[in-house]
Amino acid sequence: MKHIYKEQLYIKQNNLTNKLFDEDCIFFDIETTGFSPTTSSIYLIGCLRKEGANLIVEQFLAETKEDEKEILESFIEILNQHKTIISFNGIGFDIPFIKAKCDTYQIPEKLKEFHYIDIFKLISNIKFLLKLPNYKQKTIENFLDIHREDRFSGGELINVYEDYIHSKSEEAENLLLLHNYDDVTGMLDLLPILSYLEILNGQYTISSVEISPFTSYEGNPGQEMIITLKNDYFLPKRVSYQCQDYYLTMNQEQSRIRIPLYEGELRYFYPNYKDYYYLPEEDMAIHKSVATFVDKAYRERAKACNCYNRKTGVFLPQYDTIMSPVFQKQHKDKCSYFELTEDFSSSDVMLRRYIDHIFKLFITSKGKDRI
Repeated sequence: MKHIYKEQLYIKQNNLTNKLFDEDCIFFDIETTGFSPTTSSIYLIGCLRKEGANLIVEQFLAETKEDEKEILESFIEILNQHKTIISFNGIGFDIPFIKAKCDTYQIPEKLKEFHYIDIFKLISNIKFLLKLPNYKQKTIENFLDIHREDRFSGGELINVYEDYIHSKSEEAENLLLLHNYDDVTGMLDLLPILSYLEILNGQYTISSVEISPFTSYEGNPGQEMIITLKNDYFLPKRVSYQCQDYYLTMNQEQSRIRIPLYEGELRYFYPNYKDYYYLPEEDMAIHKSVATFVDKAYRERAKACNCYNRKTGVFLPQYDTIMSPVFQKQHKDKCSYFELTEDFSSSDVMLRRYIDHIFKLFITSKGKDRI
């Protein structure tokens, strides 16, 4: 087994990286000869950790396939000194692979006890924002303008390792170590990609709320609410997204949500329609206690679809009951509305509740309707 140890000064990064990465954390990445722990082996493990003002990178290279147990034991010894594991698809691949190998060699491990930050898994929540061709580590690095020396994929290096076993070629060894080194150290530079998710999870301050005129794509004039947010974390690049009635732009220091207002008449549907009568001529429902005074010729038992009263005003759309009372165009519409009031516009609590609803809609809709 070869043990490569490198130490360098840790230069403080952005606020999010500094928050997530401390001495309790360890980054790691494995290189294998295939996808199955039953038929393939781990030939290289790299890890990165913080120690005081320094970054420590350690790599364990199996010079022969018989070294697999030794590199695992060396890695597990370092791993057990930490509490948080940061990886790229570690939950989906690296951790199950290591667990299977530890079971094979009867190496004690406590993988279930760690806190995990899986960058790949977390990014799956913001694919709708990034709109990348794929979500491999190198693709994310390109998005963030991170440039690595390594030009090989893990799959391409399997043959290089097979050659290394027999030749002990210095060139082959350098290629193997460089790829793993760039993967491990590159993960530290990937952490800012999670800042988008942090903003969507509520890490922002409301800067302003304004009502402005706008023209729809169809050329119709109207008004929209514009909510401007100050991002708690600096974003790497500008992104934008549209879903339903909401349009989001996220710039490096601030984000903005544009929401068209509905101006006109909507209906408030009573939930207990069996207690109401519908008056066709007035196009409204009244409670049966009052309906007894109305001639039977001018009333009929209400149904769920016509048990309503009408209201004219200015409204905002919602796709869950965030604000009440709830108004709709039709009874079974997925989109409902609530009235825009001064109390709502001036309440940080109510605005945050509405913004969080919009962000939740973005994440759960997974890019089905988007730009």
